[in-house]
Amino acid sequence: MIAFVRGKFARKSPSQVIVDVNGVGYELQISLHTYSFISNKEEGQLVTYLHITENGQTLFGFFEQTEKELFLQLISVSGVGASTARMMLSGLNPDEIMKAIVQGNTKQLEGVKGIGKKTAERLVLELRDKLAKVQTELSVSTGANHFRSVEQDVVQALVGLGIARPMAESAVKKVSLSAKESLSLEEFIKQALKNL
Repeated sequence: MIAFVRGKFARKSPSQVIVDVNGVGYELQISLHTYSFISNKEEGQLVTYLHITENGQTLFGFFEQTEKELFLQLISVSGVGASTARMMLSGLNPDEIMKAIVQGNTKQLEGVKGIGKKTAERLVLELRDKLAKVQTELSVSTGANHFRSVEQDVVQALVGLGIARPMAESAVKKVSLSAKESLSLEEFIKQALKNL
């Protein structure tokens, strides 16, 4: 099984990326959510899931592990295939999907192309309890704020320097909102320290 791929983004589109890993190009199907994180990056790492059917094999790529885990939950529901799950992650971000399912908001789910009333109801019925537990764990581990992985690393670094978590998260948010370009981890930490 391929757990992740790391390399240069040879070609990107909102639905697909080709990652050059030491001269081998891996074609990954991605969501708009993942594309929004990698659109301005030249290289990086994507967590993957290999979907095997009788008609072929498709490699899906995700910017975050949480997005992959939600994708796996979605495709476990009868009537939701890999393409539909990817469409859901393109129409709504993972937090919105989890919130809609946990709160039983079938109307919001039906707003996604390919999701009808019955499928939306089935998603709520089968995943509500599982996702409520996941949401609780996420809010506890990130103080109710869902940071991207770089932001999480910066928060951890600041906390390691003795700064209180709420102050660290606030500083990271300020930098994220004001940054015009993606910052290196080092630069991000420096900027966050200035915002304390």
